[in-house]
Amino acid sequence: MSKRNKGFTLIELLVVIAIIGILSSVVLASLNNAREKARDARRISDIKNVQLAMELNADDNNGNYAASLAALVPDYISVVPTDPLNSAAYNFASETTEYHVGTTLENANNMPDNDADCDSNDNAPGNCFKSAPLANGTPFDGSVAKVYDQKQ
Repeated sequence: MSKRNKGFTLIELLVVIAIIGILSSVVLASLNNAREKARDARRISDIKNVQLAMELNADDNNGNYAASLAALVPDYISVVPTDPLNSAAYNFASETTEYHVGTTLENANNMPDNDADCDSNDNAPGNCFKSAPLANGTPFDGSVAKVYDQKQ
């Protein structure tokens, strides 16, 4: 009678390695989706904080809005927020009585219901702004699918 070696065969090891590879790719895909949602949530939160800071600033300045986000620091926000992925500045345009702030989300499915969908370049009747294009900052089109924007 021959002695049988105890251990795994090459085929068994390859099957286990393949299963581990498949499971890790599924986990990484889910993790990337969660990270994307987290970054979009951060962007939306940043825009809401900027909106609140703009309103507080206007309350202290006879209803006039700040000409830049930097004008809000340090009295209304501690630092000017930037995109969590690439540290790019958020879209911003303003006029004395109006402002438009926004960001591009990674996934349009993460868009909240209160998206303004305004274009701060357009002053056509029925659009969001009376004095577009807004003079301060860089006017932008918030009606594009992945752009979340707020206005006053």
